[in-house]
Amino acid sequence: MLKNTKNRGLSRALTKRHKIAVAGVTTLGVAALAFSAVPGNAESTTAEAPTGQVAYSSEQIKDVQGSVTDQLASASVKAEAIEAKKKAEREAAAKKKAAADAAAKKKAADAAAQKKAAEAAAQKKAEAERKAKEAASRSAERVQVKTVAAKKSYANNLDGWIREALDIMKKHEIPGTYNGLYKNIMRESSGNPNAINNWDINAQNGVPSIGLLQVIKPTFDAYHVPGTAWSQYDPVANLTAAANYAADRYGSIDNVNSAY
Repeated sequence: MLKNTKNRGLSRALTKRHKIAVAGVTTLGVAALAFSAVPGNAESTTAEAPTGQVAYSSEQIKDVQGSVTDQLASASVKAEAIEAKKKAEREAAAKKKAAADAAAKKKAADAAAQKKAAEAAAQKKAEAERKAKEAASRSAERVQVKTVAAKKSYANNLDGWIREALDIMKKHEIPGTYNGLYKNIMRESSGNPNAINNWDINAQNGVPSIGLLQVIKPTFDAYHVPGTAWSQYDPVANLTAAANYAADRYGSIDNVNSAY
């Protein structure tokens, strides 16, 4: 049988062309991606090619290049998105920290202001108390000076005793005059504060009349005027008690003209 020399030559030609095509794809480094990028419903190029021939289109290579470029672009976009998200998170964290720092500073400033206000209030209160004490002290000093200045001095004699007794009687609203006291004093004791009656009925009963106006102990105790001494021999205490008794019984010491 004769050998088919035409077919052998064609086979060698196809094989060489195929090698060239594969080499071209290998050079681009994207042959595998090109085959995977071909749509599933696409028909095989080899099937469409004439028997014994393999054809590769330049459009396929361009599609492979475009797919790779798109994937790289998508990866770049994703990387940029991730970086943008991280940047936004860093900025948010920085803002949060800044807000926290500002809040802490404000809180510290408020606390300092409150402390300062409290110290100022305490100082103001202390100053007010100090001034009040000073005012009270000055007032007490004025009262003391006024009291000392207002205090009258009386002579230690009959005239002085009568005048002091009249001032006390006036304070306690006990009626009587200088002349009313004086005339009864002269009749009862002649102006002797230590005079004592040891012979009348009172003396016989154990309660002798004593002092300027000859007052017995029960009468003195019953009509004693506050602020005076508790002694019948005290001139002022004796006069005021006797005048108080006379006012109760006769209306005034001025109305007494005999023993009472």
